[in-house]
Amino acid sequence: MNVVSGLDPVVEAFRRNGRVNAALLNAVTEADFGLSDGQGGMSVGQHLEHLVGVRKYYLNRVGSKFADQITFQTEEGDQQFWTVTLDIEQLRQAFAQADAGVLSAVQDAMHGGKEFLNFFASNPVQMLTLTLVHDANHRGQITTLLRQGGRSEEQMSQLAAATWPVWRE
Repeated sequence: MNVVSGLDPVVEAFRRNGRVNAALLNAVTEADFGLSDGQGGMSVGQHLEHLVGVRKYYLNRVGSKFADQITFQTEEGDQQFWTVTLDIEQLRQAFAQADAGVLSAVQDAMHGGKEFLNFFASNPVQMLTLTLVHDANHRGQITTLLRQGGRSEEQMSQLAAATWPVWRE
């Protein structure tokens, strides 16, 4: 990808974030999708759908033509909770599609595109940063739900071993 000079570290962090999300998807099963805190929080499946859905939401908010290229649908809307409809393979595809859309939109905006004026007005790169922070928050919630749902210490260590080294390369 041809990015504006100086964005390379942020773009690399965004790509690594995608690899961490992929490692998380490798660790969960569809049986995990229903795990919740029992206190009204989102389930594992809802967290995962929310992570991909928010990318599409932000692209729509900035009026990006790149939002139209994202074909997946979730049931998430104005309601607090929704029925999870994407399976793990669909989530993998949705993450790939949504991440590509976000990167393309940011690159386009940095090369003079006018689409970000109504949401990420200070700098389109903020969309990458917000996505990184947002994903980390929800991944923490997902790993807590997995632990509470009965994952062993060994399984949790395997998940950590698949995700944390990505940030130290």
